[in-house]
Amino acid sequence: MLIISRYSRSEYLRTTVRSNGRSDLMAFFVRVLSVTAVGLAAAAGLAAYTGALDQFFGERIDLEGAELVFEDNFDALDVSAWGPGTRWIAHTPWNGDFGDAKFVDPREGFPFTVQDGVLSIEARRDEAGKWESGLLASADPKGDGFSLLYGYFEMRARFPEGAGTWPAFWLIDRNEARTIEVDAVEHYGHEPARYSASLHVWDRQVPENSRSATGHVPVSESSLYSGFHTYGVAVGPMTIDYYFNGRKVWSQPTPVELGDGSFYMLVDLGLGAGWPIEDAPDPSVMEVDYVKAWRLAGE
Repeated sequence: MLIISRYSRSEYLRTTVRSNGRSDLMAFFVRVLSVTAVGLAAAAGLAAYTGALDQFFGERIDLEGAELVFEDNFDALDVSAWGPGTRWIAHTPWNGDFGDAKFVDPREGFPFTVQDGVLSIEARRDEAGKWESGLLASADPKGDGFSLLYGYFEMRARFPEGAGTWPAFWLIDRNEARTIEVDAVEHYGHEPARYSASLHVWDRQVPENSRSATGHVPVSESSLYSGFHTYGVAVGPMTIDYYFNGRKVWSQPTPVELGDGSFYMLVDLGLGAGWPIEDAPDPSVMEVDYVKAWRLAGE
């Protein structure tokens, strides 16, 4: 049995700045149907849930026959502010920050460091007390870099603990008419026992066609901070399936607007997302073991 609950508070407020400098504010206060697997535990008569949570998750991702087409194990970091010619750039390709931390150009020791095959993304206050942090995108403003239409995308990471933190791994397909955003994981630090997976369609030509859906995935409290976990999403012609530690946790129909688009990947440590940041630890560090993508068999 699934418990379907109506989530009444906006989970998404993001401002993008177009290349011509004009603000394109996309603030959607959305009431979404959220699928909370906590209800599964309750339905089973469990008073609490711990490591046994994964018994309520779905089938494992099947990568047999899939082609590994992107792999960064962070033995080194190939990043520049805007490209070209690097695996990652340090800004959204549409030149838009979001949240309460500015995503800065990479410099020596900040916001990215690599040690023993693990990437650290650090958020901290500058000398003026303003938050700065890091973001990686796999394509530059000209569209050069890695992108894939149908496939399985996965990150293995450990998140920072603390209210106000907002780590994420997500996909974007964007053109002049619309943006499709697939959030494999967004974690709000004030909710240590769950994370969110989302699908957004932003229609700039017919705004009333914009829509969002969010699923809430329960985890053992604080487990996202104590160890590494994998967060994945499989994009197919019919469905978009979300995975935690290789097990399916949520699914949505593939938006008809996708067409022949292509998704690039983003990894970031944001702050806020509309939630208070007064208690956010300074510094906060997100650790990423790898980012990979596969072209699935038959796609």
